[in-house]
Order: sequence, then C-alpha cells, then structure tokens
Amino acid sequence: MTNLLRALESRNYRLFFGGQCISLIGTWMTQVAAVWLVYQLTNSALLLGIVGFSSQIPNFFVTPFSGILVDRWSRRNILITTQVLSMVQSLALAALTLTKLITIEQLILLSLFQGLINAFDAPARQVFVNDIIENPSHLGNAIALNSSMFNGARLVGPAIAGLVIAGFGVGACFLIDGLSYIAVIAGLLAMQLKRKTLEIPQTNPWERLKEGFLYAYNFPPFRAIFLLLGLFSFAGMSYSVLIPIFAENILKGNAQTLGYLMSASGIGALIAGIYLSSRQTILGLGKIIVGSLILFGISLMIFSQSRQLWLSLLMMFISGFNGILTVASINTILQTISEPSKRGRLMSFYTMSFLGVLPFGNLAAGALANRISAPYTLLLGGLICILGALMFRQQLPTLRKYMRPLYAQLGLLPEAS
Repeated sequence: MTNLLRALESRNYRLFFGGQCISLIGTWMTQVAAVWLVYQLTNSALLLGIVGFSSQIPNFFVTPFSGILVDRWSRRNILITTQVLSMVQSLALAALTLTKLITIEQLILLSLFQGLINAFDAPARQVFVNDIIENPSHLGNAIALNSSMFNGARLVGPAIAGLVIAGFGVGACFLIDGLSYIAVIAGLLAMQLKRKTLEIPQTNPWERLKEGFLYAYNFPPFRAIFLLLGLFSFAGMSYSVLIPIFAENILKGNAQTLGYLMSASGIGALIAGIYLSSRQTILGLGKIIVGSLILFGISLMIFSQSRQLWLSLLMMFISGFNGILTVASINTILQTISEPSKRGRLMSFYTMSFLGVLPFGNLAAGALANRISAPYTLLLGGLICILGALMFRQQLPTLRKYMRPLYAQLGLLPEAS
C-alpha cells in the first residue's frame, strides 16, 4: 500500500490530492446533470453534441497559447484563478436552473465559458504536479494517482448525481459543484512552494509557440502519440455525450440509469489508475497503449449493440478501465521524457490533442446519431479506435529506437542502472 501511495509523501501533493478529490466529485455531478438537462430540454442528440462541442472547443484554439503562459507564470496562481472562475460559472448555472430561467442558449454560453477556463487550467494542472512532487522518481506514481483520483470521483460523482437529480433536481448538482471548489482553492493557498526563478524568454510568444510546435512535431514518438490520442478522443471519447440516449431510450431507464452507466465506467478507470500506481517503471507502456485501445474499441462496439443493463454496465466498466490506461500511459511518457523548459507547451499540445479534439468528436457524434442512430455511431467509433491502435502497433519498433537513448539518459533502462 505504501508503494501505491508513495507520491503522497510530498505535503504539497497531499493538499492538492485532497482538495481535488472533493472538487472533482462536484465536477462529475455537473457533467451528468448538464447532459441530462440538455436532453430533457431538447430531446435532441444533435444539441447534446453541440453543448459538448461548446464546452471543449476552446481547448483546441487556446491551449497552445496557454502553454506559453504555463512555462512563464506561477502555475499555482494560474490554478487559483481558474478554480475561482469555475466556481462562479457553476454557481451561475445553479442560480439559473434553480430559478427555472435556464435555456439551452444560456447552457451553451456557460459551457463555452467553462471550456475557456479549462484551456488554461488543464496544461497548468498537468505541469504543476512536477512542481509539488519532492522526489522526481514519484512522478509516474503521482500521475497515476491523479488518474485514480479523477476516476474515483467519476465513480462517486455520477452515482450521487443520479440520486440528487431524482430527489432535488439538476440545479442542486450545480450548486454542490460550485461549493466544492472551496476545497481545492484552500489546498492551493495552504501549499508551501519553493521560490523558482522562471526563465524570462527573449523570444516573442509566436516564436515560443513555433518552438514548442517544432519540438513536438519533429520528434517521431511525440508526433505518433499525439495523432493516436487525437483519434482516440475524436472517435472513442465522444460516446459520453450520447449516454443519455442509451440510458433513457435504449435501456428504458432514467437519470439513475445514467448515473449507473457513468459510475461503471468510473470503477473501471479507478482500478486502472490503481494498477498504474503500482508500476515501478514506464517501460512497456507502449504495449499497454496498444492493447488497452483495442479493448476499449471492442467494449464500445459491444455496448453500442447491448439492450441489457448488466451487459451495458460491464462494457462501460471495461471501456473506463482501458480508456484511462490509454490516456494516463500517454501522459506519463510525455511528462517523463519532455524537457522541463518545454514541458508546459508540450502538455498544452497534449490537452489540445485530447480535450481540444473532443468537441469535434462530440459534434460529429451528435450529428451522426441523428442520421444513423446512436448505436451505429458508437459501433463505428469503436472500430476506428481498433484500427488506430493497430497502426500505432506497427510503428512501435521504430519509435523505440528514438525512445531508448532518452530512457538511458534518465537511468530508466536496467543496463543504465
């Protein structure tokens, strides 16, 4: 158990971890409440996709520039600002919903505002882990614990949301989410960070953006990983905006059914995070990425055709497990081998490839589900994920030739040790 939680030896990481555990439960409650509210207001798969698109599209356009700021500014100050703004957004959403003034247009605008906040929050959060981990060898464990934390909340949040929606309505979920940000803001303020002298670059922002892009593009492993992550986000992760259709129309359930499906995915993801926390090395993560993405695609295809709740829950569990294995493994590789001076910009491209591509997938999934139905849309998405994993597998031998010198330099190879 000590080995699984070794990153918690750092006091600052404990504060970060504890605050995020509370806040993320509220965030997942809002995720479930928002998609349920959209479907209840409109009964439209296309508008589910549009709301999903508006909440994520800023990540595509803004994160390359936010990565420049993350490399130059105090990451803690960035995170405090984003958390305060997120609290304001959630409380505004709660006020409009509880007073029954909410419209689909307001929901889209507030989703867009939250997406803009996340475009600064996500890369800062990724790099901030490096700032608060005292022992560099604990970085991989901290990233895996972050995944466990995120997906533990993904397990608890939707289950609570289903009960809260049934008992008090969706507005109560938004209110709880708004108040939950107090925990993470308090944790950030309580941290004792060593003063760091941040490099003041002599180049202008456009040159630094170009430098970061060339750094990511010219190194074949980075390029291949970002392409795979973008494909996974576009074709695979967009299933989440269609879940209300499966919960109500296909499985003949309600908001609690939606909560169960999201929680099943969260259980799988939580177990995957625990597994990654127990790993001592990043060696072998390439094979894990390939295998997990193939299994994710298969589970998504089976879920799309399931008409039994137990089978749908099982497939959500498997997809959650393998989805987080894919994303967290990629995150660990990128943060481990990237140059510290360029890590913020690299992780902004990670955010753009994952969260920035997601809105296009959400929009395509909503439009396609309107045309060919939600089950066939997910069937196609699962197939694309499998084909992408097989293409990445073919590149692995070549990519290892580029990675091994970096692993040796970091002392990660047995012979180097």
